[in-house]
Amino acid sequence: MRYSDTHKDETRKTVVQAAAAAVRSKGPEGVSVAEVMAAAGLTHGGFYAHFPSKEALVVAAIDEAFGSSSRRFARLTDGATRSEALATFVDTYVTMRHRDHPEGGCPVATLSSDLPRQGRAVRDAYERGLWSLVRRIAGWLPEGTPDPESVAASLVAEMAGSVLIARAISDDAEADRLLAAARHRIKHRMGLPP
Repeated sequence: MRYSDTHKDETRKTVVQAAAAAVRSKGPEGVSVAEVMAAAGLTHGGFYAHFPSKEALVVAAIDEAFGSSSRRFARLTDGATRSEALATFVDTYVTMRHRDHPEGGCPVATLSSDLPRQGRAVRDAYERGLWSLVRRIAGWLPEGTPDPESVAASLVAEMAGSVLIARAISDDAEADRLLAAARHRIKHRMGLPP
């Protein structure tokens, strides 16, 4: 059977997307190559045609996780003012949906506690994504904000921390109250409408 010229690239993309979801929901240590390949509809044997190691797969998965989040928020904020974009980001990020679906969420809220035990290449991929997110949020802050990257980094920490804590709370109503309060406080602090 002859495959198209783009078959290998398309297959790799499918594997990376499956790995991105798995890494976000289970962490780098909780993911097996066999599971990722099965989720992509492929056999374990084809893995090494695309990646030299599991670490290389995790790096690609983290890059894809941050990339897919970036593309989603670009679509949501396209044409919005700075304050509208920031408000949309907060209202979308600090939610029960994000809490309940880590496989499609932000890698900061799912992977931060796993990173100290990972190798340099994995940590580098995470840091690339984190600082790209911080710079995007800094661009949404009001003009003249002193040290916008520092402010944006604190916002990322507060939002991701809120989602992370909400995931640890088993009472859904209590988790929802915590997230609503966090959204309100973040937006109030940034001068955004509630």
